[in-house]
Amino acid sequence: MTATHPITDHVIQESIAKAVQNVCATMMRHDAVFEQRIAADSAEAHGQRWQVIGNVGFVGDANGIVYLCLSEDFALFAATTILGMSKAEVEFEGDAVLKDVIGEITNMSVGGFKNQLCDLGFPCKLTLPTIVRGQNLAVASIKAATRHIFQFSCSGHRLVADIQIRAD
Repeated sequence: MTATHPITDHVIQESIAKAVQNVCATMMRHDAVFEQRIAADSAEAHGQRWQVIGNVGFVGDANGIVYLCLSEDFALFAATTILGMSKAEVEFEGDAVLKDVIGEITNMSVGGFKNQLCDLGFPCKLTLPTIVRGQNLAVASIKAATRHIFQFSCSGHRLVADIQIRAD
């Protein structure tokens, strides 16, 4: 399939918003509300520090990576909500449970985003999700990629989608 539309800023924003909103509604039964686009070169973008970052890449006619950045509190909220477990139960099960849940949220969100690109004529495939947990984590820009950062709120928690894309 030949690309019928370019991958514009608007397309990226609409695609990631739809994907994140669908995943939050389906998996957590909570609305994700698009709040704002954050300029990639702003102090706000560079000043963000996270405890959990999930990422999935996509390769094909469009290449890039999507990072979902969230707090430890949001990761725990997502895990308890999705699994129907208490906070104590999730903590007892350990890091693997939390990583699995964030990996699935990331994979589904980026999959929805990727499907939008495919529908526009940019076929691509996903990489495996990677989850990183720590203190004061940040996402760096990738050379030759265009960066798009979008902030959402879900049940009082903040979620940021940091998309770095290059369409060949």
